[in-house]
Amino acid sequence: MEVFYYVVFGGLAAVAAVMELSKTSKDRIATSSAFNAFKNNYCLVYSLMMVVVSLPQRGFDPQWLSATFSKAIFLGNGLIAIVSGLFANLLAGNLGFGPVAPFDAAACLLGIGMAIILSSWSENYGDPSNSKDLITQFKGAAVAIAAEEIIALLGAIQSLFEGSMYTFVFLWTPALSPNDEDIPHGFIFATLMLSSMLGSSIASRLMARSTLRVEFYMQIVFAVSAFTLLLPLISNFFVAPSTMKGGSISFSGRVQLLGFCVFEACIGIFWPSMMKMRSQYIPEESRSTIMNFFRIPLNIFVCIILYNVNAFPISIMFGMCSIFLFMASVLQRRLMVVAETHKSKPHDWTTLKEKDSESDMLSIQI
Repeated sequence: MEVFYYVVFGGLAAVAAVMELSKTSKDRIATSSAFNAFKNNYCLVYSLMMVVVSLPQRGFDPQWLSATFSKAIFLGNGLIAIVSGLFANLLAGNLGFGPVAPFDAAACLLGIGMAIILSSWSENYGDPSNSKDLITQFKGAAVAIAAEEIIALLGAIQSLFEGSMYTFVFLWTPALSPNDEDIPHGFIFATLMLSSMLGSSIASRLMARSTLRVEFYMQIVFAVSAFTLLLPLISNFFVAPSTMKGGSISFSGRVQLLGFCVFEACIGIFWPSMMKMRSQYIPEESRSTIMNFFRIPLNIFVCIILYNVNAFPISIMFGMCSIFLFMASVLQRRLMVVAETHKSKPHDWTTLKEKDSESDMLSIQI
């Protein structure tokens, strides 16, 4: 493997280490003892899970399962993650299911989990005395979006960014190896995840500053993201694409990889910052329904992109994502202006609720 990859990974690792080790109490967001306990439990169980899924069984080394089943930890139950790893190891090593073992194990465990949830979680059925059906909930979400510009802006921004992000997930591999260059995909993926971790570290510092508003710095984040995804188009314009098959990564590919690392850092900043804005401007009781409302066009967009991935050159696809991110930056600017207005004139959610009730459109319960 080329030295270039080690230099990029080592440089990012060094910066991330310095960022974390140099943090003071002022650079950290104050958290409760309950959250700290959950965090410690998460790290412990995650470490145990990584050990479990890395144990070879009967000559089969299932280290590749760790990435798949590490996601199960986000269910909030470390036992599920460990059982997932053991179950997949059993299918792969003992029963000969091979590479399809993670998917078989995931399907079985998800089915079991769904049965448990449906049988034990009363909220899935709702309280007959005050529940709303799905259509009414979406009507309420539509009312809130139409009545509050800041909610519509947040939803549009998230859809534009996530649509570009999901498109990037599928396109970065062919973008870096258009002529079947020999690139270490796993090592590059680890480098991108390291960049995302670095972005999260930066976000914690930014949000810990009471004088720096998230509405302001996210404009810059979206603008930087737009530029990074424009690099494939710019590099192809200034650097003639190679026609040689195979070989190592090209100069254009190296430039794009550096840009992709910056984009992943922006993703690391985006998630906690967007969650903070959602908690500030969208009522908790209706937050999930409202944000799911915006995921409908998002999912449609991603499906259309993936279905027509061969219809346009990859550079054009990245250029389109860059336009979306630039639009997100413009909308973020508008959101900051609207937020200032709301700050000077606090919004009364109770009034909005009463207004919707009078118009016979059930909206948000506060």
